[in-house]
Amino acid sequence: MYLEHFALSEMPFTITPNTGFFFEYGDYRAAHNMLLLALRSGEGFLKVVAEVGMGKTLLCRALLNDLGDDYVTAYIPNPQLTAPGLRMALADELGLEFSRNIGQHRLLKLINEYLVEQHAAGKRVVLVIDEAQALPDEGLEALRLLTNLETESSKLLQVVLFGQPELDERISHPSLRQLKQRITFSHRLKPLDYPSLVAYLRYRLHVAGYRGTELFTPGAMKRLYRSSRGIPRVINILSHKALMVAFGKGDEKVRSGYMKAAIQDSTDVLSSTFSRSPILAYWLASLLTFSAVVIGVVIWSRLS
Repeated sequence: MYLEHFALSEMPFTITPNTGFFFEYGDYRAAHNMLLLALRSGEGFLKVVAEVGMGKTLLCRALLNDLGDDYVTAYIPNPQLTAPGLRMALADELGLEFSRNIGQHRLLKLINEYLVEQHAAGKRVVLVIDEAQALPDEGLEALRLLTNLETESSKLLQVVLFGQPELDERISHPSLRQLKQRITFSHRLKPLDYPSLVAYLRYRLHVAGYRGTELFTPGAMKRLYRSSRGIPRVINILSHKALMVAFGKGDEKVRSGYMKAAIQDSTDVLSSTFSRSPILAYWLASLLTFSAVVIGVVIWSRLS
């Protein structure tokens, strides 16, 4: 496509969560370091929440990659599971062999024995769950009970939950208050600010092999920031399309007009991404309030 034109070795703005492109800056660095420190400290329950497209899965995979040989990890990416299904998924991830018709009591005992063995060998076992907002209530409660497995001095299983804001709403329900009390570290990812977006573009281009001068013009980057609002997935989609436009024009720079064309071609992406945005909701509410005030003033002036 445009790789040769821009002297790139690979596509810089794919939406696949490739840890080679993990940009550990500001808020993401804080979240990453917090998770590593908390796991090393033996904390039982950790949580990271972010809106759609914020790079939770990429952070999740970066964390798994950075846990050393002292850790045994289990990763569940799609947790729409019942409590028995969650225990079986955990056992599968840990490499345990068991009959599919095994009783739940026996399965739990098998998991516990494995955790004790790993603890005796100096290993920490970490369960990482992505899209955790999809877990049913019984699955969340099963997680809490799994973290009851402990020695006199430490937890045998540590759990990290990655999820959308609905996860916070779920665990705030009175029926899950015991789970909420177990969460000792929590972080909410924020969108990129403008300087971070500029650094993000440069970083991904550098990883992809680009060694030239600034590829995106200041006007293109400012337009990208306004439209993406700092959401990494949207930044990637718009940047990729803008590169395609520049390539089609035979230009060696991504200019503001090319970014505008990319944005106009992505109205569905933008509307679906920001339909649930609290910032957008606040802006719309403010606009409606302002409109109501203006209409009221006009009506009052006519009546008077």
